Amino acid sequence: MLEIIRPGASAPGARAALFDFDGTLSLIRSGWLDIMLGTMTRTLTALDTAESPEQLRAESLDRVWPHTGKDTLFQMMEFAAMIQARGGTPEEPQSYKQQFLDELFHLSDARIAEVREGRAPADRYLVPGSRAMLEDLRGRGLTLYLASGTDDDRLQDEAVVLDIARYFDGGIYGALPDPDAFSKRMLIDRIVTGTGMHPSLLIGFGDGPTEIAEIHRTGALAVGLATDEPECLQVSPFKRRSLIDSGADYIVPNYLCRQSLLPLIFSAYEPV
Repeated sequence: MLEIIRPGASAPGARAALFDFDGTLSLIRSGWLDIMLGTMTRTLTALDTAESPEQLRAESLDRVWPHTGKDTLFQMMEFAAMIQARGGTPEEPQSYKQQFLDELFHLSDARIAEVREGRAPADRYLVPGSRAMLEDLRGRGLTLYLASGTDDDRLQDEAVVLDIARYFDGGIYGALPDPDAFSKRMLIDRIVTGTGMHPSLLIGFGDGPTEIAEIHRTGALAVGLATDEPECLQVSPFKRRSLIDSGADYIVPNYLCRQSLLPLIFSAYEPV
């Protein structure tokens, strides 16, 4: 289950850990990519080019996946560019973002309601082993940060619903109305340049190329969550390749392997 990409990679003195949200901890939005690609493929097919739906879906994936982990607006900018390149007249990217979110919320709101109303435990919509990993790291005294391309108001609410907001004493940070006002790069740079901090003291966890690339860029330790949603019991080959290319030091399908992973990260630490 645990794959070592860079042997010897460790952060024995780590003081902080950064987590992405969707697909890294939360499964509330599991299925978002199929929704996004489905909408894009239908819209592009209607432009009546010579391309097959399969070709259009593949190109859409290639265009939007590199932006996974950023504000969804960046993916919609790619979508608009694809429409324009095929002779269509695109709407504003913000409009496409809202259309996508409206469809996604139909799915995610039903899951949130299940948890709020007690019809499902919060852990049903967490990547397996997430809570134990968060408690492990907090028990070691690490400051935890949560960062996502999900809009901030939704992120704050969903973290509470899943009962994980309490772990993130470093703060919870989501996308803001002005896409230039927040990014994972900005947060990571602020963390590693803080008082008493250094890139070697940060561990990052993510299932998307954005956070893994930014963590790797600073020289911090990067753990890639190649979560094959929604079960997250096997490694997703697609995510695995993307995360390795982005600089992941380790690849895991979930956090159930934490008792193998943590001793590698904290060389003198043996989990109880």
